[in-house]
Amino acid sequence: MSKQRFLGICAAGLLAVAPNLYARDPAPSGKNILGWIEWVDIGRGPLRLKAKLDTGATTSSLTAEDIEEFRKDGKRHVRFVVRDEDHDVEETFEARVVRHVRIRRHSGETQRRPVVEMRMCVGSTYRKEEFTLVDRSSFVYPVLVGRNFLAGHIVVDSGETFVRRPDCDDAGAGRDDAAATVAGHA
Repeated sequence: MSKQRFLGICAAGLLAVAPNLYARDPAPSGKNILGWIEWVDIGRGPLRLKAKLDTGATTSSLTAEDIEEFRKDGKRHVRFVVRDEDHDVEETFEARVVRHVRIRRHSGETQRRPVVEMRMCVGSTYRKEEFTLVDRSSFVYPVLVGRNFLAGHIVVDSGETFVRRPDCDDAGAGRDDAAATVAGHA
């Protein structure tokens, strides 16, 4: 056998098995595979909002209007309104402020935002995580889901959108213990 024929056979063999070297389970460890834009459920209603699943953001962000900070039992709390413009629905929430963050905007100015813990359903993932509160009404997506929420539970397919509607009935059965409560329904 000639050296060139031998190398040709070896190359053909490598090409035949190469795809299998990198083949992966499409849903590793039972994780949800979702698109970069999905519907999410927040609150008891629940409110269904469009969200951008952003692997470049650490913390999630939720649109909030009429943000009012106050003290309750000696602790910092915040009351805010979340509006679902697509379905003409709104809910008022109250939550304990976990901390404040300073966000540097594209313009270079900084903005101080309260951070609260909220429960949210994305696909079949129902979790409590930290959210910064800011008026996102000028943004296309009222919710930005960051890595802290996604990690270990959701894989983002950047070529897809609206892969799965929120479906957390079983996992969300204990929604009454949500960190942020609907004002007047605590």
